[in-house]
Amino acid sequence: MDKRRFLQALGALGAAGLAPACATSPAPPAFDRDPFALGVASGYPAADGVVLWTRLVTDPGAPGGGLDPVPVRVGWEVARDEAMREVVLRGTTTADPAWAHAVHVEARGLAPDRWYWYRFTAGDARSPVGRTRTAPAAGAAVARLRFVFASCQHYETGYYGAWRHAAADAPDLVAFLGDYIYESSGARNPVRQHGAGETYTLDEYRARYARYRSDADLQAAHAACPWIVTWDDHEVDNDYAGAQPEDDMPPGEFLLRRAAAYRAYYEHMPLPAAMRPNGLRMRIHTALDWGALARFHVLDDRQYRDVQACLRPGQAGGSNTVDVASCPALADAGRSLLGREQERWLEASLASSPAGWNILAQQTPLAQFDQQPGPGRRAWTDGWDGYPAARRRLLEYLAAARVANPFAIGGDVHVFTAADLKPDFDDAASPVVASEVACTAISSRSWPQERVDPFLADNPHIKLIDARRRGYARAEITARGLAVDLRGMQSVAAPDAACDTTASFFVAAGRAGIERA
Repeated sequence: MDKRRFLQALGALGAAGLAPACATSPAPPAFDRDPFALGVASGYPAADGVVLWTRLVTDPGAPGGGLDPVPVRVGWEVARDEAMREVVLRGTTTADPAWAHAVHVEARGLAPDRWYWYRFTAGDARSPVGRTRTAPAAGAAVARLRFVFASCQHYETGYYGAWRHAAADAPDLVAFLGDYIYESSGARNPVRQHGAGETYTLDEYRARYARYRSDADLQAAHAACPWIVTWDDHEVDNDYAGAQPEDDMPPGEFLLRRAAAYRAYYEHMPLPAAMRPNGLRMRIHTALDWGALARFHVLDDRQYRDVQACLRPGQAGGSNTVDVASCPALADAGRSLLGREQERWLEASLASSPAGWNILAQQTPLAQFDQQPGPGRRAWTDGWDGYPAARRRLLEYLAAARVANPFAIGGDVHVFTAADLKPDFDDAASPVVASEVACTAISSRSWPQERVDPFLADNPHIKLIDARRRGYARAEITARGLAVDLRGMQSVAAPDAACDTTASFFVAAGRAGIERA
């Protein structure tokens, strides 16, 4: 694709969103079907407010969601009670067809550290009522924070019963860590269907999000509390790295695909206006405080990373599993998973944090995972093992800056893991500087347990690897420490399956290292 065609295509993708949504107030629409079929959501709570989200559709899989390409006036309300009798904020906004009739309202002027309820109206239609909350005031003493973290929810490979159980746990917050959708299709023995092939265009990404968001259990989890989110690869393309796709798609075409995927992501997540896509880019890394108790440092390990080292022969991009001794590029100190600008931002966010706990909300496990039993070491190049110098920089910074109670949460690999983090995993004397838990997938398939068991002896810093269950993680932070329950589904092949605790872990305040509870 030459430069002129690329700029024309980019302009066509984004120009409509730069124009005013409407010149005059549109007439109230009349809907023949419920326009709130994708539910409601909230996110990014601050001490004085929260982001409220919905998207108007009457036919989720149709272009434009089944609506005419005209602006729609949408009302919104926030109340102190679920019956919506004590309304404290209300207003109107416009659902713009250029942005898939998605609505992002930043409701400000609320009291800190309390629960609220909200809803939307469009014409004579009224949305379900969602529940949300504000964060505690800056520096406020907080007795506890209960949150859920999860990732990887392939629609075709399992039902989302884990979200029903997560909502029943009544968390204050959900942190979703990537792979909200899967761009590819054709899973073996699917329990349900995408109804379309791989996604490339903006309309295809929009339809895929609408398919996922039509799930009742996922809608219930969004309506239960506010979310913070980050993406991984499948929101765009498996194993992509920055501007490099997994396959040999021309760079210009891939950047347009990525821009379409980012735009659809914004349209379907409860994100603040500051995260709205800007041309080819979309900044989602941020920090969120919970009084004096915790700061979440939400990271983006896809958009700015260097291409994976030691690609497979004939492969343009993507991951590989390599013998470390035969891949000298892994030792290159200049390579980065986050990009050097985001690395500097993270160091500044950690250095300025007033919180008692610092949560690194990111995509994939930080702990080294040697996949070669016995002598030698094999590393998977798409995760932190593919960027060991960048990982060491981060872990050494945590120690040098004396960051208070750093704790990493991750996903991506579809297994539960609990680990100690140290700057040099090959040195038994290297100090433990932080802890981490990675959650399994909501529904995506994993390796069999028999495949991971032989690796445990070569990874003594990892206290648990459990590939048997899909599910989520439930955490609670107090002044005493951080407790995590690994919640595993009995099955994802049945929508009403039971869920129980696979294992529990605890990190004591002021002491690095994770222990079985």
